[in-house]
Order: sequence, then structure tokens, then C-alpha cells
Amino acid sequence: MFTDLKQKKVLITGSTKGIGLAAAVAFAREGAVVGINSRQQDDAARDAIAQMEATGARFEYFARDLSTSEGCAALVEDFTKAFGGMDVLVNNAGGLGVRAGLESLDDAAFDLVMDLNLRSAIMTTKYAMPHLKASAKDSGTTASVISTGSIAGREGGGLGASLYGGTKAMLHNLHRNWVKEFTKDNVRFNIVSPGTIDTVFHADKSEELRAKIAGSIAMGRFGTSEECAPTFLFLASHATSGYITGQVIDINGGQMCP
Repeated sequence: MFTDLKQKKVLITGSTKGIGLAAAVAFAREGAVVGINSRQQDDAARDAIAQMEATGARFEYFARDLSTSEGCAALVEDFTKAFGGMDVLVNNAGGLGVRAGLESLDDAAFDLVMDLNLRSAIMTTKYAMPHLKASAKDSGTTASVISTGSIAGREGGGLGASLYGGTKAMLHNLHRNWVKEFTKDNVRFNIVSPGTIDTVFHADKSEELRAKIAGSIAMGRFGTSEECAPTFLFLASHATSGYITGQVIDINGGQMCP
């Protein structure tokens, strides 16, 4: 189905575990050339490298901290030097950062979450744009930017996660703005918005709380990273989604319906 992804150059940020890693493996299995990334080459990164090696695909790992603009620029430079361009950017780096109520927030918490979830996506996309525009022009089709949003961007997030939910809502809206700016260049922007996915994001929750959350989901369970991955492929492929841009695709098992 995704045959046009073969040899496409795909950079996925924050991709050594969870949804990012599942997406990277899925792209690799379709024959894409993949760049994976994390802040440092820790145990998770080494495990991810081993999983990517097992696919037999061409890939490289890049250690860069995307909470700084310099790190974002360096990652794009690393990737494009290694592979000679970029066809698809997946902004997956991010996380909760802090869990604290409004009256407990301080500047350090604010800066942490903004840098983690917004600077990483905004500045990586900024530096990637010349390469994505060139890809679209050279191929005669479209290039693609896909960012990982969240159900929290629609319903606000759990207690203490106001900054996380707020940054995801802003990311959703940034894409809508970029559609207006870059559609003329044949670059598409879409969001994959997971609901409650069984990743380390929820590892600190008690079994009682997990059961309560699962009970609020129509399908009665958390989703998996592997269930999210095909949507990234769909949105990256011009053949399957060449006329789709500015959309938020929900993957939440019926936890929240439009």
C-alpha cells in the first residue's frame, strides 16, 4: 500500500521508544531511509538501534537535544548531510515534562515544557523547510510534516498537565497556520493525535487508575504504539494522502469522538 515510501528520507524525532520507535520501524519495513533521534545514546537508544538494524533498512541514529534551537538545526544538518535531503519530517519529540497544578508552576517548569513540546517541533520544522520544499519540487508530488499531538490538545489533559495539554493544542493550531503558508510549496502538515497509549508516559499510574482510564475508552483498553504507527505511514505517503493537509487524525479507541 505504501510503495511510494521506498527510499523516501524520513526524519523522526524522539524515536528511540514508544510511538516514535514504532513509527521508525514501520517506515523502515516499507523501505524508507530513516533517521532516529534522542537526546543521548542511552540504553533505550541502543535498544532502538538494534531493532532498526533487525529491519535491514538504511538508517542512522542522531543524538541531539531538541529543547534548544541549536540542537534542532544541528539535527536537520546531520540528517541531510547523511542522506542528501529530506522528504518527510515526523515531529515526535516531547513529553509531559512536569505534573503540577497552576499555583505550583514556575518559570523553570514553563520553560521546560515549552521547549520540550513546542521549540522542538517549531525549530526543527523551520530548519527542515528548505529541504522539504526541494523534495516536493524535485519529486513533483508533496513533502510531508507530521507532528504527534494528543487528545490532551482537545480536552485539556489530566490534573497537573495543563502545560502539556496547552502545548499540544498550540501544536495542532500551528499546523493549521503552516498549511496557509506552505501549501503553495506542496508541503503538507498533519497531526497524529493519540489518546491513551500504553507507553512510559503512563508508567507511573496505579493499576486502579489505569483500570479507571480504560473504562472511559469505548474499546475498553489502552492503545499500543504499533496501532499508531500506520497512520504516520498513511500521512507520509503522497499516494494515500496527497490531498490531505491541515488535519488532526485521532487514534483513541473511541475515548473522545468529534
